[in-house]
Amino acid sequence: MTSALNAHWQGQLFAAYALQEVLDKPIDGETPQSRLKQLGMMTVLYMMHQNHEKLTLSNIVKNTGLTRNAVAETVDPLIERGILTETIVKNSMGRGTARQFEFCPEIFDRLRLGAEQRKPGT
Repeated sequence: MTSALNAHWQGQLFAAYALQEVLDKPIDGETPQSRLKQLGMMTVLYMMHQNHEKLTLSNIVKNTGLTRNAVAETVDPLIERGILTETIVKNSMGRGTARQFEFCPEIFDRLRLGAEQRKPGT
């Protein structure tokens, strides 16, 4: 189980990672407003991930109060950056499809290594 200190460090490292990936590596034609929205979205998605919630378009809409289009506009650049992956899954009713997102596993590997390096006494 992750200790409270490790969870704290992982959260801090995630925030630093998000800032670096989004602000230091702009996508062509992207506005500063779009980058700030992406940072906010990454925070929401990270909290949902930590709470073991599925990162579906519907769940994100429910958590943020944004429209589906606004969520898609903010999430799509995160996919383009390689921060998120997208899969098409069956919706919660099992009849249609839904967009589901996941953080790329490499992100958490990097964060885990960073948190381990910051353990007291190391």
